[in-house]
Amino acid sequence: MNKYFATVAKGLEAIAAQELTSLGAKDVVTSFTGVSFTGDKSLLYRVNLWSRTIFRVLMPIQTIKCSNREELYQQVKQINWQQYLNLEQTFAVNSTGGNTQLNHTHFNALQIKNAIIDQQREKTNQRSNIDTHNPDLLINAHIYQNQCILSLDSSGDSLHRRGYRPAMGLAPLKETLAASLLDLAGWQPEIPFFDPLCGSGTLPLEAAFKALNIAPGLMRQRFGFETWLDFDASIWSELRTQAQQSQLTQSLAPIVGNEGDSIIIKQARYNTQLCGLENQIKLLNQDLATVYPPCSPGIIITNPPYGKRIGAVAELGSFYELLGDILKQRFQGWRAYILTGNKDLAQKIRLKPSRRIPVYNGSIPCSLLELEIF
Repeated sequence: MNKYFATVAKGLEAIAAQELTSLGAKDVVTSFTGVSFTGDKSLLYRVNLWSRTIFRVLMPIQTIKCSNREELYQQVKQINWQQYLNLEQTFAVNSTGGNTQLNHTHFNALQIKNAIIDQQREKTNQRSNIDTHNPDLLINAHIYQNQCILSLDSSGDSLHRRGYRPAMGLAPLKETLAASLLDLAGWQPEIPFFDPLCGSGTLPLEAAFKALNIAPGLMRQRFGFETWLDFDASIWSELRTQAQQSQLTQSLAPIVGNEGDSIIIKQARYNTQLCGLENQIKLLNQDLATVYPPCSPGIIITNPPYGKRIGAVAELGSFYELLGDILKQRFQGWRAYILTGNKDLAQKIRLKPSRRIPVYNGSIPCSLLELEIF
């Protein structure tokens, strides 16, 4: 059994822990923006393939002392890097955190890189090349006080980049956040789903992936662990085959998205086509004022603009009032979940939330408002 650490968005640690447990992880413990757990190599691959809510899966390999730049360099150099990296492979170092003596993440990463390369040169007179875009081995270093945790990044590119969404709207949700909102709302595939402000389609797409039991990692070109020296191709092939065979062909309930902007709805349609889900997701192009329930009552989850990225706050007040009026007048019997980062705008909806769930959209503190409409 190996120890792993999954990085997650702030506030979604409990959701990620539940997901990891469902995938077979053991010793699951939440911490700030992360979840530690244990499992075998098969679990590591499975989590990368199936997780809908986490960013990266790290495998810690050593904790070293690093009170200053020289100690960091010497401690890294003492690690036997030949067991993780050969000369033909490229690598890169990503550094986070710091202390009073090591307070520049780029410089810290450079020190670690130099220590690895110097070790290689002393042993072989050769060295690995650096590739910051698509390395064979991505090393993560997290410095806190006088310690540095060195880990191998098994995911490579962040897992929120599923590989299915080259077309994006002005302020798209990360796929991991969209999937987490589905869980926070308690949405299940047998419940009709509607996003009246779907943008480039992230929420309907994530709902369809969940409804059809599609592993979100199946469309990715590569994971970091595939170029590790101990990569087991047979385990990985079997997991991918199982995932492909477990997919469903038809959702149990309607999944509908609406977007008033004709250009952005084209992006959403393009994204659904890339996934082969154009027959599973119904996309509408209607102004909010003309939106009516597209199916029997279910769950609405939506992410309207709230002035942080698109739309000025002063101009959005009437938009939120319209949203609230439409919900009250046309969507009786539905449950609605609205993600907002502006309390003043949220009050314009004029519906009292039964719950306010704290959520972060990137660095923006938000609330997911639960509204029961009678």
